[in-house]
Amino acid sequence: MGKGLPPQPSFDVESQYHRTRPPPPPMFLPPVPEPWIAWLLPLVFVANIVMFCVTMYVNDCPGTTGRPDKCLLYDYLGRFSFQPFKDNPLLGPSLITLKRLGALDWKLVVRGKQAWRLMSCMWLHAGVIHLLVNMISLLSIGIRLEQEFGFLRIGLVYMLSGFGGSLSSALANGRKQTISVGASGALFGLLGAMLSELFTNWTNYRNKCQTLTTMVLIIGLNLAVGFLPHVDNSAHIGGFISGFLAGFILLMHPQFGYVSRKHIPPGYDIKHKVPKHKCYQYLLLVISFVLLIMG
Repeated sequence: MGKGLPPQPSFDVESQYHRTRPPPPPMFLPPVPEPWIAWLLPLVFVANIVMFCVTMYVNDCPGTTGRPDKCLLYDYLGRFSFQPFKDNPLLGPSLITLKRLGALDWKLVVRGKQAWRLMSCMWLHAGVIHLLVNMISLLSIGIRLEQEFGFLRIGLVYMLSGFGGSLSSALANGRKQTISVGASGALFGLLGAMLSELFTNWTNYRNKCQTLTTMVLIIGLNLAVGFLPHVDNSAHIGGFISGFLAGFILLMHPQFGYVSRKHIPPGYDIKHKVPKHKCYQYLLLVISFVLLIMG
């Protein structure tokens, strides 16, 4: 009997490939940022409430009219009671009181050189209804933005938008015979900043179309309210544009997939590193900055 051939070693190409294939490169993800504690806009909320109480105290409807029975809710509020409906249907003070405390009046700003009214009018409200609507909007819009971007950036957007809305109101021809009060310009600025933040941080959103549609609907409904009688839509539009431009400057996030060098362990290198920002983000920032300075 002849001797058999020695067994040949088996060679599995697929298993050999898996043994020699290098391991995939490690994935590095930045830590999820913790939300900021929102305290500035709640403080603005309290300041507006306190300022309205001061306004009603200064107004003193029973003392100024000499007819306490004509003042609304005099039996319950006394000195803080509201002007008659024919004077103020929003349950608030008289126009004279608002003007004394810093309402926006075109004649006083331009001819009287009282530019401080461009800022003081943001803290006054025409009545309880006006105050209630604005404060609900402030908390529902502002708290989320402050938690995401911090008090400094949102505070700057709020003040810039309020100033832009006041300036637009003062320059509008249709407002030269009336006065204007309220934080509506600043609030519309927050809406504008939300929209520009969506555009400049487009890569960070998953449901882009749904988010954009919802935001446009909210902004459109709020702007439509400005066409009602006795509503200063020029302040709304001016505040919205100011906030929209400020959002491109102040609310820019790193794009999706960017990892900072400090979050990469020593000895590792990422070949295809995602840049921190896209070119269009820098372009929008520069254009918005130029428009804010010029406008």
